[in-house]
Amino acid sequence: MTPPSLSSADLDLLRQYDTPTICNVIELFNIRPRHTGYLDARIRACFPEMPPMVGFASTATFRAAAPPRQGSVYASLDRQVAAFADLPSPPVVVFQDLDDPAVAATFGEVMCTTYKRFGAVGLVTSGAARDLDQVRRLGFPCFSNGAICSHGWAHFVDVHTPVSVGGMILAPGDLLHGDANGLTTIPVEIASAVAGACADYVAAEQVVLDYCKSAEVTPQGFAEARAECGRMFAALSERVRKRG
Repeated sequence: MTPPSLSSADLDLLRQYDTPTICNVIELFNIRPRHTGYLDARIRACFPEMPPMVGFASTATFRAAAPPRQGSVYASLDRQVAAFADLPSPPVVVFQDLDDPAVAATFGEVMCTTYKRFGAVGLVTSGAARDLDQVRRLGFPCFSNGAICSHGWAHFVDVHTPVSVGGMILAPGDLLHGDANGLTTIPVEIASAVAGACADYVAAEQVVLDYCKSAEVTPQGFAEARAECGRMFAALSERVRKRG
């Protein structure tokens, strides 16, 4: 299910826009400092060619540098996918790798196949990836800080706990949007309004882009195009703050 304030149509609309546009629109609401709310450059898209990913964080912590104290590696995988039912849908699996630096891959083909089959739409880890060719063929967006060929003593320490990834604390149920440019959180209380404002934001930017593509350009004409774009942004900001 999705939160009452956010429909499946809203999620579909959010997927139509790149993550920088989502970040720009969130700024219009003036609800958080502009340098917060997104993951830093340590976390990168494993498959930058894939379209934007939108979903709700299903969090866990991970370790691979030593055997688990009890059970076998990946013993918590069944518990993790069962816990998807306790969160809004669709889930995005989010791991904090407790080994720093990472000593092994957080995920590979088997895990991503499992997550996708149970409804997840992507994976984010502060650690490393492997099986990149196989996971790419699954069409499953993933984000990591690099690649490591081995899984070591891979095991989950905690499931559904706040995690630290890319300079952010992410909690179960946080709404994430990610693509080749990185990942941002979207406050759920404004997510529907963000989705509805994206088209108008893109239209405002297009005023400047269209002018730059015109047959003749002048500094004065460019300034006028920028001024018109600014007026459209200001009007949009006023509208979304009232709605949000």
